[in-house]
Amino acid sequence: MVRLHSDRQPWEQRSLVKGEHFCCSWSGGKDSCLALHRASASGAIPQMLLTVFTEDKTRTRSHGLHRSVVNAQAEALGIELRSVSTSWENYRESLVLLLKEVRRDGMESVVFGDIDIEAHRDWEVEVALDAGMRGVLPLWGSGRREVLEDWWRQQCEARIVVVREGVMSRDYLGRTLDAEVASELEAQGIDACGENGEFHTLATGGPLFRHPLKVLAGQHVKRGDCWVEDLRVE
Repeated sequence: MVRLHSDRQPWEQRSLVKGEHFCCSWSGGKDSCLALHRASASGAIPQMLLTVFTEDKTRTRSHGLHRSVVNAQAEALGIELRSVSTSWENYRESLVLLLKEVRRDGMESVVFGDIDIEAHRDWEVEVALDAGMRGVLPLWGSGRREVLEDWWRQQCEARIVVVREGVMSRDYLGRTLDAEVASELEAQGIDACGENGEFHTLATGGPLFRHPLKVLAGQHVKRGDCWVEDLRVE
């Protein structure tokens, strides 16, 4: 249980009320997508995807995805995309403002995709509380391999689009995160879920998608200490 100030209510890690409208913190990757899927499977209704972009409004802060790619995901899912553009320094403040905006539109709960890193969970729950909302983490407490097995069982698909230099080969860019790739990574001592920032993915298909996402392979670009596949959509 997260330690909260005495005037705040404890969070509920998995529960959403059947028929409840909710929003989802959306990186575009497999974890936020699976969290969206689990929340929806409980009978709750996704109304909005929330994404933070860079100051120039062109790329996501978390994975460096081009805006057109995230727009295409939202269209394929049939869910409204809400966003804010900001620097890393003002990230928290900007996200709280975005959450307050969607709360005024009736959202009471925001879903996050973290699995087991307590510092991430605590930050997300506090940000939600600052906006007067409830943070819900449908994946929380699952084993990392369990998350992947559930991902594949739901017939979801994800493409590796970011790898951390010195941790993973850039040859993995553009590959589908399937069981074969996961086993290769584990054989190298790499967490196949990428929860420690070893790599990031782009969700391209699954039961919530009205149609698969069609992406065009892009150049490999170095950004900071990561290699990124600079994708576009067809």
